[in-house]
Parts: sequence; C-alpha cells; structure tokens
Amino acid sequence: MKIQTSLFQNSMRILLGSFMVFAGIGHLSFLRKEFQAQVPGWLPDEESFMDLVVISSGIVEIALGLAMISLTKYKIKVGFILAIFYVLIFPGNISQYANGIDAFGLDTDTKRLIRLFFQPVLILWALWSTGGLKYIINRANR
Repeated sequence: MKIQTSLFQNSMRILLGSFMVFAGIGHLSFLRKEFQAQVPGWLPDEESFMDLVVISSGIVEIALGLAMISLTKYKIKVGFILAIFYVLIFPGNISQYANGIDAFGLDTDTKRLIRLFFQPVLILWALWSTGGLKYIINRANR
C-alpha cells in the first residue's frame, strides 16, 4: 500500500532522521559518557560492556537516521523500525529516572520524569512522519 505524506511530514521525517544521525554520532564521540548513564542498571555495569552498548546503539541510530532521510521508498517500514527502536531503548530512560542518574542536564527527578513522556512523542513522530499511522488506520478500517 502506498501512503502519500505531505511536505510537512516529509520535512519532519528528515528532521527526525537528522536528529538520529546527530545522536548516533554523539554516541560514538562527544556524548559517549552521557549515554553510558542510560544503560539500564540490570545490565552488566562493566565499563567495556556499557561502552559496547552505547557504540552499538549509536551505529543503529546513525543507520536508522540515514534510512529515515534517504530510503523514501521504504519510509513506512523504516518508521516502524524506528518506533520499535524507541520502545527498546525506553528502559534506559526508565533506569535513569529510577536510579536518579544525572545526564544530559537531567539533574532532578522531575526533569527525568518529564523526559519519560517524550518517548511516546518520538514513537508517534516516527510513525506519523513516515505515513505509518495512516497505514495502521487504513489497515484497521478494512
């Protein structure tokens, strides 16, 4: 099924993809320690393992960001994959809140709690900007 997206949706898809590439680069370089703070506490806390998690997720973020920008033929699939990725990394945000870990300027429980509410926004953004939400609605109305 081909879903048409508007110029605004396409612009927001490219913007989200650009954010993902930037975040991925941050994982691999200047934000590495900050991202290590988000590795859930139930995973091994050995620094080399945490670094592997951060590097791996950074590579995935860069790939997903570039896919959001350039794979327009597969944008709905890419949107779903990115939404799933956001669900999979959400435990890191919960861990940061639950364990009171300061990172990314989130230095209070209130700030960390507010951040949790942005994950669903990212999920919806990925689905909406790629036509994924319209695809879900069309499938439900069959």
